[in-house]
Formats: sequence, structure tokens, C-alpha cells
Amino acid sequence: MNILLFGKTGQVGWELQRSLAPLGNLIAVDVHSTDYCGDFSHPEGVAETVRRVRPDVIVNAAAHTAVDKAESEREFAQLLNATSVEAIAREAAALNTWVVHYSTDYVFPGTGDRPWRESDETGPLNIYGETKLAGERTLQQHCPKHLIFRTSWVYAGKGNNFAKTMLRLAQERAELSVINDQVGAPTGAELLADCTAHAIRLALQKPEVAGLYHLVAAGTTTWYDYAALVFAEAEKAGISLAIKSLNAVATHNYPTPARRPLNSTLDTTKFRTTFDLVLPQWETGVKRMLNEWLSATTAK
Repeated sequence: MNILLFGKTGQVGWELQRSLAPLGNLIAVDVHSTDYCGDFSHPEGVAETVRRVRPDVIVNAAAHTAVDKAESEREFAQLLNATSVEAIAREAAALNTWVVHYSTDYVFPGTGDRPWRESDETGPLNIYGETKLAGERTLQQHCPKHLIFRTSWVYAGKGNNFAKTMLRLAQERAELSVINDQVGAPTGAELLADCTAHAIRLALQKPEVAGLYHLVAAGTTTWYDYAALVFAEAEKAGISLAIKSLNAVATHNYPTPARRPLNSTLDTTKFRTTFDLVLPQWETGVKRMLNEWLSATTAK
């Protein structure tokens, strides 16, 4: 089986290189690749890559993910998050190929307090969410054999993430203010990658599982409580912190170019039932990532 992975060096793409390798011949590309075009600002080049590789499965982990920056570059965000996805979808349909694609909780307006279901009406608050929703729809329209996984608050051990940023600030400052009225589930790239590999195996056997799913870790938290857990884990590991006061603040006190949804909770019942998987609590993945990173840091 030939698998084509776009966005190989992003947080999710990096983990996908590991999880997809046992499934078959993996060809992984990104914006810097030279053998094949992985640059989503060139939809025709991306389409040509699909035609050349003729994969059995395409996994798209490439996207414009700079949420605030998207507010000032709508056309570029649309190009990466929707136009190139359509190019992939059309080529995949012609080859009868599966496409796995990742979307976001930002397709919802974030109102209410119950978890969002796949069938709920969307209503993005920002351009990032709008363009990701456009990508979902064009894939659904042009490629029947698709798996779309909406996720939220993605982190990974590789590169920067919220936990590492909080820890750095806590070593520099005595006081920090963190938002406490946005609710969601921090979801590890490792979990997404492993669930994707499992879902692909099942989809190849049971094509009827094609569709849209919510895929996040279990449980919910706020950014404030997330930060508090990070600091507690650091102290357990013997990391010296300067922070003395962690203050909870509302979203409206921290204005950003892009509006954020307050309720990013996603209902994963459909995913868990269809693919027969148990999704671990969000704390499990965060603590594991932190412990690995903190161990490596203190060993230096």
C-alpha cells in the first residue's frame, strides 16, 4: 500500500511519520520537499504529486494554522485550507483513493456548554475556522472516500506548545494571568497519529465508515487549569519556578485579532463507537509529554 503524507514536519505530521510507517510504503512531503510538491500555496503542484504517487491513502496534515495571522491574509488561508484540499480531493476521487484530513473545533461558534456533535450547525468566529470549514466541505463534495477528524488544542513534544510557553514564563515571572473561560480538551499529536493509523486500517476493510468525526482526548479543562497542571508537574520534577501568583482572567480581557470560541468541547461518541477505541483523559498525554520533556531538560 502506498501512503502519501502532506505536512510531514508539523506537529501531527511528525507523529504520523511514525504511526503510518508500519502500514505500507510511506511517501512524506512538506513545503520544502524537492522530489514532490508539498507546497499548498501551489494547488496544481499538489495535485501533480497525487497523480505521480498514485497513493492508496492520502493523509493531509498540512494547513494554515496561524489563527490570528489568518485574519489579515484570508486569501492565503483559503488557498492552503480549502483550495489545495479541493485539488487533492478531485485527484483522489479519480484514483479511488482515501483521504484523511484534519479540521478544528473552530468551525463552531463556541456557544452553550454541551459538547458539540458532528451534526450540529457550524458557525466559525474567525477566518481560520471559516477556511477550515470550507476545506471540510470541498472534501466531502469531491471525494466520497474521506475521513475528516475535527480536533482541538493540539500539542506535541516536538516544537513549541502552550505547556512549554507557560513553563518558560513561570521561570521568568512571579505573576501570570491565564484565560479561564475557554473550555476544551488538549489533544496530543501522538494520540491523533495513532488513532489515524487505526482508522485507516478499518476504513480499508469497511468503506462505509467514511465520514466526519470528532477526535479529541477525553475530559475538558481551561487554559488556566492546564497551566496549573503544568506548574505542578514541573515542581514535582524539581524545576525551580519564579511564579508566585497565577491569575484567572476572562477572554474579553485578552483581546486578539481572531475571536476564539468559549466552548470547544467535542463529543467523540461517534468516533469511539465506530472505531472501537477508548480515548484517554487529556491529563494522561500532557503529563507524559511534560515528563519526557522535563526529564530531558534536567538531564542537560
